[in-house]
Amino acid sequence: MERIQPEEGLVRVTGSEARHMIRVLRMGPGDRLVLMDGLGARYQAVIRTVGRDQADLLLERTLPAPAPSPLEITICPSLLKSRPMDLLIQKSSELGVAAVQPYTSSRSVVHLEGKRLESRLRHWREIARNAAKQADRAVPARVDRPEPFESLLAAWRDRQASRVILWESEEASDLKKFLRGEGRAGAVAAVVGPEGGFHPDEVSAAGEAGFSPVSLGRRILRAETAVLAVATLLQYEWGDLSLESQ
Repeated sequence: MERIQPEEGLVRVTGSEARHMIRVLRMGPGDRLVLMDGLGARYQAVIRTVGRDQADLLLERTLPAPAPSPLEITICPSLLKSRPMDLLIQKSSELGVAAVQPYTSSRSVVHLEGKRLESRLRHWREIARNAAKQADRAVPARVDRPEPFESLLAAWRDRQASRVILWESEEASDLKKFLRGEGRAGAVAAVVGPEGGFHPDEVSAAGEAGFSPVSLGRRILRAETAVLAVATLLQYEWGDLSLESQ
């Protein structure tokens, strides 16, 4: 749900959430569950009544939210085709990424606009919400509207964050060296290229905006694989892929 008002007492769940609850999980009156919204609120609730595509729930008590990652990760991928983009957003939200900021560049294969873009945004945000529930995150990854590569660089130019751009042609620095040499950061932005890679001029422009070109080694990874690799490594080194307190 987008937002739960605790003073309501009774909350009606409709649409895909209700259908999943009733038809897939086979839940009915008297069953208890955890109800979450997109802002981090969590409640224990009990189902009062169910219909064909809706369920009425009684909020019983507020539940504490799990702690957020100590690292604010923004993943910036080029727009990809439907299935890889869905996977990228799903796994990013599971891994505790704070935001996914898609972009388009000179070698981007996919371009979206108008109603098609609005439909994909709704779809992606639903994927992020569902993934956050599975991973027990209080708040899902935010999925932003795609923007031109130049606008992305301009937006990050003066922000207080560590910045990297993954480039397969980089020979002097890799992500491991960057992480070990940078010192722990509170926020990081990682730009991942399109299927066709970056034009060298784009990497140069990124460097001028404060992004450090880094390699992930000798393998050439698919764009969605590179996103999962960098998100995992960032959380391992600076985030919460550990039982130790940060």
